[in-house]
Amino acid sequence: MNIGVFLSASDLGEQYTEPAREFGKLIGAGGHALVWGGSESGLMKVLADSVQEAGGRLVGVSVEFLQHKARKNADEMIVTTDLATRKAELLRRSDAVVVMVGGTGTLDEATEILELKKHGLHSKPVVLLNSAGFYDGLELQLRRMARVGFGARCRRAGGEANGGGL
Repeated sequence: MNIGVFLSASDLGEQYTEPAREFGKLIGAGGHALVWGGSESGLMKVLADSVQEAGGRLVGVSVEFLQHKARKNADEMIVTTDLATRKAELLRRSDAVVVMVGGTGTLDEATEILELKKHGLHSKPVVLLNSAGFYDGLELQLRRMARVGFGARCRRAGGEANGGGL
């Protein structure tokens, strides 16, 4: 399985790096491929290192203006011309999508993937990995949007669905 992961390329604290390390081990040990932004820095590097150490395959999707930060020893590295093409390629190459912690770029990726799914333009599972409660506020907002009629979908693992599941 190709598991697409959207996440930060920033250096972050242990409350975020440890879940990335553990998730990477699960991807690699399961014989899966990581499809990610291809960066050799920050949380992206932590995740890719652990996938590779556990025997998984790395498929990077970088963008021209960040190519100098791309991981040199990925199994495959695709370089796109712009961020929109990068997002589309990440989704196209993924069987499932996981959103980990990140900034505005990660939030942009997450909301686009969710919007495409809402309109039936893909049917891939989408999971927000809520490390250290990072997405608690977003979960509240998605639930509020569903409650007032905007059709946002949110389901907490092991919990009740609110307007349908992702």
